[in-house]
Amino acid sequence: MFHLLHVNFIDFSNFVPELLYMDTISLHIINAENFRLDGGATFGVVPKAIWEKAWPADENNRVEYICRCLLVVDGNRRILIDTGMGDKQSEKFREHQHLFGTQSLEGSLNEQGFTREDITDVLFTHLHYDHVGGAVRHDRNHDGFELTFPAANHWCSSRQWEWAMHPNVREAASYFKENLLPLAESGKLNLIDEQLQFSTHINLLQVHGHTDGLLIPMIHYEGRTIVFMADFIPSAGHIPLPYVASFDTRPLLAMQEKETFLKEACEKDYLLFFEHPFHHEAATLKMTEKGVRADRIGTLRELLQH
Repeated sequence: MFHLLHVNFIDFSNFVPELLYMDTISLHIINAENFRLDGGATFGVVPKAIWEKAWPADENNRVEYICRCLLVVDGNRRILIDTGMGDKQSEKFREHQHLFGTQSLEGSLNEQGFTREDITDVLFTHLHYDHVGGAVRHDRNHDGFELTFPAANHWCSSRQWEWAMHPNVREAASYFKENLLPLAESGKLNLIDEQLQFSTHINLLQVHGHTDGLLIPMIHYEGRTIVFMADFIPSAGHIPLPYVASFDTRPLLAMQEKETFLKEACEKDYLLFFEHPFHHEAATLKMTEKGVRADRIGTLRELLQH
């Protein structure tokens, strides 16, 4: 159990986007790191002979993941959605994650023309280590921790924060105190109670099947709605309703939430942006006799051009 230190509870009941903001938006994919996880855990009760068609496994039954974050420049705000797992953990931890490749969160930001100091907001979908770890790093002396994005306000749901401060047995291994306590101590952690308009072009949906208080950013971009799926629907292969990862704490609720969301997403032609599948970024949807399924699968750029 962690101890709550200093966080800011935000009341958005009367929130109005700041009128001084320029009505402009740009999107930048930020790749933090690559790793591998067990494919069976990724797809729960679905047999390997079926799920491997959607997400190929290696000889050890592991599938390739990526921590694919998204930087949304929304007027005067530069909003980074999730931060990957970071590099402050032990070598044993890194070996356990089967990390591969040389990319990093800061390196990817730099490639897109941004620095750590440019980020005004860090929005966490939830606080599992592979979504929040990159927000805290070792300090210069390597004997403490500091915020990776020193100028940024950091945001997560109040339900997820409470869940992380008092973790259940199943999820406890996903919440690291070195990821969370420096955020609280900084005075720059803000807790969101309800669904809201977060910025001029971003609304937040809150769901609870994967973990309590998971925030799903819905980004309005050039006439389309791009939904940052986080671990709600982890990949295009998870769109069929029974395809639920074993990591979900409430699988039946996850299925119910997914069914409701997919109906709306299909009717309104949402574009789904995926955080974790190494081999694909995004998908559109179509209605079939078996229910909602992926239509086109590809990069975000490709799908926005159609």
